[in-house]
Amino acid sequence: MTTLKAGDIAPDFSSVDQDGNPVSLADYKGKKLVVFFYPKANTPTCTVEACNLGENYSALQDAGYEVLGVSADSQKRQQNFKNKFNFPYPLLADVDKSVIEAFGVWGPKKFMGREFDGIHRLTFVIDENGVIEKVIDKVKAKIHSEQILA
Repeated sequence: MTTLKAGDIAPDFSSVDQDGNPVSLADYKGKKLVVFFYPKANTPTCTVEACNLGENYSALQDAGYEVLGVSADSQKRQQNFKNKFNFPYPLLADVDKSVIEAFGVWGPKKFMGREFDGIHRLTFVIDENGVIEKVIDKVKAKIHSEQILA
């Protein structure tokens, strides 16, 4: 797994959100962007993380950030997740894993003694010029917005 690091140019991605709308990095040109990757919609830790960002969305926006969640879930699953918790930001349905692989967050994981390939919980903070300012690789779901704003 080759993950991007601070100082790297963010990959120019394009995918669709939970409603099938096209979303690309170019849509955020001139804005600061938080892209958080999570393994699966509606699972306990992913829900806590996404809700924390939703609850603190105005603070993130006050600091100049837009937010974008990404997983390999289908549009329908992402739409259900967004609607259930009323997230104020889009969720990408990266079914083909093109965005996930471009950011290098797909790779070997261990869970309950089992090894498998999956999405690593990572967050990328991208500046107005498309440069990665910060990579949060030890995401603390309950205080994730604080990690971003720190």
